Amino acid sequence: MAFSYKNKKGTTYYLHGRETQLKSGQKRTIYFFAKEAKEGQLDALPSGYQVSETANGLPVLKKKG
Repeated sequence: MAFSYKNKKGTTYYLHGRETQLKSGQKRTIYFFAKEAKEGQLDALPSGYQVSETANGLPVLKKKG
């Protein structure tokens, strides 16, 4: 079951992750939300992150601080 988040407007978004290679050669995982659960969906929030919303209601991940 993919991690889902319902924003203040009532739209459900699903968390995804994808590993990319930076120009420096390092590999980094990027996280993003999509309206449909697709390949790369995650079952839980990554450790040390929390969900926040932009002014438009789009969910984003932020590091806990």
